[in-house]
Amino acid sequence: MSLSDVEVRSKARQIFYSIILIALSVPVLMAFSVLVLSSFANQMVTNFDFSKVRFTLRNWQLLFQGRIAITGGLRENIFLYLLNTAMVAFGVAIVTTLVGTLSGYAISRIKFKGRKFILLMMLMLHALPGSILIVGVYFLYRLWMPTNLNALRYFSFFYVIVARAALEVPLSVWLMKGFFDLLPWEIEWSALVDGASRLKTWAKIMMPLIKPGVVAILIFGFLAGWQDIIYVRTFLIDKTLATFIESNLEAEMAYMPLLAAAATLYLLPTIFFYISSQQLLFKVYAGGIRR
Repeated sequence: MSLSDVEVRSKARQIFYSIILIALSVPVLMAFSVLVLSSFANQMVTNFDFSKVRFTLRNWQLLFQGRIAITGGLRENIFLYLLNTAMVAFGVAIVTTLVGTLSGYAISRIKFKGRKFILLMMLMLHALPGSILIVGVYFLYRLWMPTNLNALRYFSFFYVIVARAALEVPLSVWLMKGFFDLLPWEIEWSALVDGASRLKTWAKIMMPLIKPGVVAILIFGFLAGWQDIIYVRTFLIDKTLATFIESNLEAEMAYMPLLAAAATLYLLPTIFFYISSQQLLFKVYAGGIRR
């Protein structure tokens, strides 16, 4: 078989796989298209029949006014819900990154008893769905929750951030361990010989060398916190965008194109992060740092 035949077969295989991926993506793209178009229309564009559709910005105006119906209804503070969602997302991202980088460094560079067992337990924990663990997590929540309403509000934010981040920590530890494993020992040894502590070596020497991994863990943690609804609905007293949309889906006065606008707003950070970080995520999935 000649080299040209191999190249032709390789290109044909790439085209075949591309067609399959595009075909599988069509339903998802259609669902997103319906959602976005409906957010700018006077009715839901579920069948792509534009004969009675009138495009308008009224849905977005109503959304930022906190209204879920064309007339009447209680007004809700959509900016507060957006802030609550961002607080949970950034909190999960920070906790996941901090614990993941510290634990990944310790497991990668320090030999201690039970190291392999911890890695296996983390892998098993990551395989368990978060909904299975929620019963035990809820029991601890009821055990520790304060009686004061204001204190309970702050505690619910803290608890949902820590509980949701705990589900992302096993993956972050495994990924960060892989990045630390790629770094040569000589870099760390030279810092330790010069008198730097383990913590200073981690912060000043090692962390700058694995920036792609750190940013990737931050993105994963942020998206996990932003997209979560089960833990937020169970533990958080205040509403987020997810619980706002869910609570109004079956409301009699709800105006569905307005909820489509809310859902589009809810999806924007996810789409932005995935589009802007494709190359970074590819590096992480490939399992290393490219120089």
